[in-house]
Amino acid sequence: MYVLANEPSIALYRLQEHVRRSLPELVQHKTDMQSWEEQSQGAIYTVEYACSAVKSMANSSLYFKNIDGLLKQAIATKEHISGTQGRRRRTVDPGIMRETSEKQNSGI
Repeated sequence: MYVLANEPSIALYRLQEHVRRSLPELVQHKTDMQSWEEQSQGAIYTVEYACSAVKSMANSSLYFKNIDGLLKQAIATKEHISGTQGRRRRTVDPGIMRETSEKQNSGI
């Protein structure tokens, strides 16, 4: 009768003993898991940010094609202007030299 009466208290004592031994290890596992969760959330954020950057780069190909066309147009315009200026210099230079020599001869 005495053993039966005290058996629940022995069971509770054994549970308390088990909890006291295993609790520090469980707390350590919990803190480790929280740390890993924080690190994984940071990694997930980084990957999502990188994916959005890559997607925006893929969408910008239209803009790069437009820039390429504008650059080609600017180069062609510059070459056209340079060619026009080269022809002007050739046609204007002899006339300038005649005017200069006439001024020198007339004494001006």
